[in-house]
Amino acid sequence: MSAGKHIAVICNYELKPDRIGGMDRFFKAYNKELLRKGHKLTWFFSGGERFEFYSDFELHLAAQQESVETFALNFLKENESFDIVVTHFLALCTSFYKQLKYFNQPYIIAVDHNPRPLHGFLLKKRIKNKLKGKLYSQYIDCFVGVSQYTADYILQDYGSNLRKKTKVVYNGIDTSVYLKRKEENRGKFIVASHLRESKGIQDLIEAVKNLPEPVRKVLIIEIFGEGPFEKDLKQMVEAYNLQEQFSFKGSSPQLPQLFRNYSYMLQPTYMECFSLSILESLGANVPVITTPVGGNPEIISHGKNGYLFQAGDIEELRELLQRVMARELDISQDVSGLIEREYSLEQMVTNHIKLLPCT
Repeated sequence: MSAGKHIAVICNYELKPDRIGGMDRFFKAYNKELLRKGHKLTWFFSGGERFEFYSDFELHLAAQQESVETFALNFLKENESFDIVVTHFLALCTSFYKQLKYFNQPYIIAVDHNPRPLHGFLLKKRIKNKLKGKLYSQYIDCFVGVSQYTADYILQDYGSNLRKKTKVVYNGIDTSVYLKRKEENRGKFIVASHLRESKGIQDLIEAVKNLPEPVRKVLIIEIFGEGPFEKDLKQMVEAYNLQEQFSFKGSSPQLPQLFRNYSYMLQPTYMECFSLSILESLGANVPVITTPVGGNPEIISHGKNGYLFQAGDIEELRELLQRVMARELDISQDVSGLIEREYSLEQMVTNHIKLLPCT
């Protein structure tokens, strides 16, 4: 790729100083490397606030109640065009991409981070997606799935004819910032998740309620994250009198240093693409108990670096927790090596830059 390209990155993602996670670190590393190569980057985010971590970005934040798509298109009407546009967390194959192509015919890369429902979309939605694929996929030059699962669903949703321009680029993390667990910390678990119903944390609360009292009394689960389902989860905990077992910690930029304080991460999710939280937990040498949805089985090997149970199966989750607490199930080997070898932030940045067109 020749030097001097003007690249726009459009993200349906809010910037929050108390939540500096894997994607924030990716954005920063990607920005730094492309600036080093002599390119100009303009970033559009759906909201949040400016803070020191993003000080070296040319940054534009959408106003409240305005979509980042509308915001970016309005910017293009008043300013210079871009050679390349990369989108993250946006719905694929919408009229937005047709409108985007109108401005100087940029090369468009759409990165799909969007999970699918556990049992797939309803028929009406599947038909709608196929139609959207026929209408708008031609305006996207490269589709990117963050797991093989995601790439397969791009083809299923929008048309198998997209195979040649659909790639897989796995997420990665900066392993250097994660302190490794060295002690067992048995009975202490972490949940690091957006708090919405599809994350299945309500199933975890039910499973803990059903544990034998001697097991339940010595178990601690600390939940990091925030979201629209937080109030409901807290009400469940209170209704079942599980305040000694569950505590809600909110968002924290210190998670890379905190993971090592736990024996396992719990992720009872119904929907996932390729979880950064799983990579972060494993990077800190903390195995993961999760469900085989989305790209989770591409990283979690049952009995080696974690355990898998069927999404929504509260009894299976309860049994897993009980057996882990009784040491009937145990993962004693270091689980961080795979992340360091295959899912580093450097690899993620390199592979995303490789997607950019050579001219």
